[in-house]
Amino acid sequence: AEHALQCGYCTPGMLMTARDIVTRLPNADDARVRLELSGNLCRCTGYVGIVRAIRRVLDARRARAAVPLAADAATA
Repeated sequence: AEHALQCGYCTPGMLMTARDIVTRLPNADDARVRLELSGNLCRCTGYVGIVRAIRRVLDARRARAAVPLAADAATA
């Protein structure tokens, strides 16, 4: 959706790093995401789409966490 990956050269490292960011740094901003990705070389994208994709996942996870589950609402 964000055109994060193109040639595949960096895909394995980017996916591993993205998962680490999402699980370890749920409140990461763009600057922190870029810092965390700085050890991976991407020859195609310039990192813009990759950062957007990671932020999209982080934002979606935060939005889901903010919505109470139906079971929680029933017990409240």
